Amino acid sequence: MQWSRLICDKRFGMEDYHSPNPAGGTRSDFQRDFDRLVFSSPFRRLQNKTQVFPLPGSVFVHNRLTHSMEVASVGRSLANEIARAIQPRYRDTPNEKALDSIGEIVAAACLAHDLGNPPFGHSGEKAISTFFSEGAGADLQHELTPEQWADLVHFEGNANALRLLTHQFHGRRRGGFAMTYSMLAAIVKYPYSSTLAGTRNKFGFFTSEQETFRLIADELGLICKEDRDGRLSYARHPLVYIVEAADDICYEVMDIEDAHKLKILSTQEVKELFLGFFDEAKQERCKMVMGRITDPNEQIAYLRSGVIGLLVQRCAEAFADNEDAIMRGTLSGHLLDMVPERERAAYGRCNELSWSKIYQSSDVVNIELAGNSIITFLLEKLIHAVRHPQLNYSRLLLSQMPQQYEVRTPGLFPKIQAVLDHVSAMTDVYALDLFRKLNGLSLPAV
Repeated sequence: MQWSRLICDKRFGMEDYHSPNPAGGTRSDFQRDFDRLVFSSPFRRLQNKTQVFPLPGSVFVHNRLTHSMEVASVGRSLANEIARAIQPRYRDTPNEKALDSIGEIVAAACLAHDLGNPPFGHSGEKAISTFFSEGAGADLQHELTPEQWADLVHFEGNANALRLLTHQFHGRRRGGFAMTYSMLAAIVKYPYSSTLAGTRNKFGFFTSEQETFRLIADELGLICKEDRDGRLSYARHPLVYIVEAADDICYEVMDIEDAHKLKILSTQEVKELFLGFFDEAKQERCKMVMGRITDPNEQIAYLRSGVIGLLVQRCAEAFADNEDAIMRGTLSGHLLDMVPERERAAYGRCNELSWSKIYQSSDVVNIELAGNSIITFLLEKLIHAVRHPQLNYSRLLLSQMPQQYEVRTPGLFPKIQAVLDHVSAMTDVYALDLFRKLNGLSLPAV
């Protein structure tokens, strides 16, 4: 793969208007991607979607929006470090100029990476997939193709983000958000179809968006790995590694900081975790600085900033060291797997503690249980309504769905997708409110 081809400002759905010599201006097309996302409704809705912990009461914790903003900040820094490191290899070639843009592309992709996630955190994805694999939706399998069924039982927020950004919903313009090809490719962490998802439940595009991704991938020169059975797979766009690393750094480090604020983890526990990233000299300096700070939350914030800065540096070095394998499409694993042993071991300890003390905490599990019940109930009602629109209850329920979702389109799979588009776009509060109304637990004020 070549950077000069991988970095492409052609807009999906607006190919006829693309010019190799765009008009001047202060904003690049990739900066326009970023701005377009910031002002979009799906991005604003992230402020009311669970990241890990219940949405704030007396203590503020991260939601999907604040998480995405932080990932964009880290991703931009990481991409710029990588550009600085590898540009000398391409001196006086088209690739050198192309690399100037990767910070802007990665920042936009980081903003968009969670747009397709349903309410109630990652448990929302699981609730949707298990509705079809274990719940009432299992009865629909015989009415769908194997590829369509795989899309449903492996429902993935990453694939849903690509759909959200590219699908022409009813009343909307062709090309969806009309984002640049490079930005769209940079959010697809798993560039293969759901039939290759296996037990990990990870894939990059639904059956309905397969040709969309093929068009993007072929334009950018991504390496195609389609097998003899026609199952589509590509090598990752190199910028995916950067978006993924920024996401991994932020959620791991910030989840621990949130857990400290909620008193799930003690100050001493978190200090030991974060100090483990540094050598002895740096640890002594950190302890000296913390000795001048009396607020425990500020002490942890100081260490957190140092950890993120260090991981950005190490991941940039890992990308530069493995660029050849990345460009050949042969690299397996993540950038954080390739950082030096001390940082890798410290990150592993953070991950182990997160699973044992954070993700299994009662607050987190209770959100997952409630979210599962709410999403399952909504899917049952809405899918029954789109299958039987002639019924009075169905007519009333469908009249309340936004018109952009094509619930009366021919075919069962598109109808189910319209329901999933609606449910996955809901905020936690909206989903809970609709659940209560449909159960007769709340009524509009008279």
